[in-house]
Amino acid sequence: MSFLTTLGVGVVVVAVLLGIYVNFPPPQLSPQLQQWKDRGEYHSFKGHQIFYIDERGDAKSKEVLLMMHGYPTMSYDFSKMWKDLKGEFGRLIVLDFLGFGFSDKPAGHNYSVMEQADIAEHLMGHLGIDTVHILAHDLGDTYAQEVLSRYEDRLRDGQDGGLEIESVCLMNGGIFPETHHANLIQRLMLKPYLKYPIGMFSNRFMFKRGLSHVFGPYTKPTPEDLSDFWAATRYNEGNFALPRLIDYILERAANKDRWTGALQNTRLPVHVIYGPADPINPPPFIDFYKKTVPRGSITVLGKDISHYPLWEDPQGVFAAYKQFIDKVRDEM
Repeated sequence: MSFLTTLGVGVVVVAVLLGIYVNFPPPQLSPQLQQWKDRGEYHSFKGHQIFYIDERGDAKSKEVLLMMHGYPTMSYDFSKMWKDLKGEFGRLIVLDFLGFGFSDKPAGHNYSVMEQADIAEHLMGHLGIDTVHILAHDLGDTYAQEVLSRYEDRLRDGQDGGLEIESVCLMNGGIFPETHHANLIQRLMLKPYLKYPIGMFSNRFMFKRGLSHVFGPYTKPTPEDLSDFWAATRYNEGNFALPRLIDYILERAANKDRWTGALQNTRLPVHVIYGPADPINPPPFIDFYKKTVPRGSITVLGKDISHYPLWEDPQGVFAAYKQFIDKVRDEM
């Protein structure tokens, strides 16, 4: 072999060994993450196991809250708000979407927003739920926009059945492609020739650094938090699914009119809870949202709260959400 060929083979071997070194063995679940897993169940969707938690709330109300998590994390994102939310609703449901958390993460799968919306609707049907309030974050906002779009389609076409929605509340997500700024790793993963190498060699150091970057300067996740997020991502070899899941960014552009139109045209209450220190959706988002969705409302949190408000400021998020949901109830 030539020198360059030998060098190339050597680089590949070293890279593979390095990838094995930084990812093996898979991290164990912490006691708190294991407890979260133990509270859940599994629902089968087209042969895939979807993790979800379905708990009765403390409120006398029969209202159901459906929560949708973001990328690259999981249902556990809502754990800091869970107790307060239980006091407001009769039933709480959160799931790990396909490719995330404790759900299946099939290799080679073509993940899509449309399928994730199918999963949410299928789970609701399985649980006998026909009406929900939706609380979503990050990529979950996009899933919520598609579920809302389907609801609006049924209203327009005079179709009966399907999931009814009472309100929609979104947190820091790329609901408008115009105001969304993907980070460097996300942009690289959108390139076909880099997508899979990045997934193969992703490791806890890259993951933790990238996730910390989207938190506020004074609300960074603790080392224990980051270990939990990484352990959940690694569960079922999920780090290899991340590059396939990232195509939601392309879907947002392709479905911009549909998903923005749903927010613009719906008569349902729509609210945004926003952390303004967000590098992914920086403050120009606020005016763009107000102009684009004039019937919607927004709460802007403290200036140092960033892309993960439900983890950085759970009490502030809950207070804003309670104010919104109380108004919804008053107007029903």
